[in-house]
Amino acid sequence: MSAAERGSDGRPLKVKVKKSRTRTSSSHKWLERQLNDPYVARARREGWRSRAAFKLIEMDEKAKLLKRGMRVVDLGAAPGGWSQVAAKKLGLAEGHGRIVAIDLLEMDPIPGVIFAQLDFLVPEAPARLLEMLDGPADLVMSDMAANATGHRKTDHLKIVALVELAADFARQVLAPGGAFLAKVLQGGTEGALLADLKRDFASVKHVKPAASRADSAELYVLATGFRGPGVASAPAQDADPD
Repeated sequence: MSAAERGSDGRPLKVKVKKSRTRTSSSHKWLERQLNDPYVARARREGWRSRAAFKLIEMDEKAKLLKRGMRVVDLGAAPGGWSQVAAKKLGLAEGHGRIVAIDLLEMDPIPGVIFAQLDFLVPEAPARLLEMLDGPADLVMSDMAANATGHRKTDHLKIVALVELAADFARQVLAPGGAFLAKVLQGGTEGALLADLKRDFASVKHVKPAASRADSAELYVLATGFRGPGVASAPAQDADPD
């Protein structure tokens, strides 16, 4: 942090946002939080498209998910922070690996990343993705979140349902041994989701990167060792959340 960003006592300056009649209270709080978030400022300085890039960087440092030459699917990719990180780790600039980013929204191009503006839930999506990847995926990752209603329990149920759909998609495109990483929320009803994943993956656990806001219920579920379609299930390994 530069000297201009600190007060005379060396502590970071807190940005105060003026009240506006055209801005809701929740929008005001979000804007003030963004302006005072060190990860937002760092992302801007380092050229990442979103603070979410640091979440993937931290999780990859622990789990060693991203390897040179992999095939990766980024669901709900816009604005592209996770695809940026994966592109660097896979060596896309040197011609290694392949990334297909999918989103309903438009996304500015990232060198080497294949972008498809489509709904991953449409029936033809898995086949189209496998064609773009030129083979099955080694990793399906998702930082998607359902539109918030403000009601904690409802929002939790919505995001769990979205993750279940993403997991079903992952099963259709993952290679044996592949991995699935997706955002969830703490709430107590994700037990069925975890049990379902344990039938198809050798290890399933929760991960909480430091870049996730401390006051957020956000977690990530990491499932590794995909057994592949039609493979008999073996006992899954559990791990404590990081």
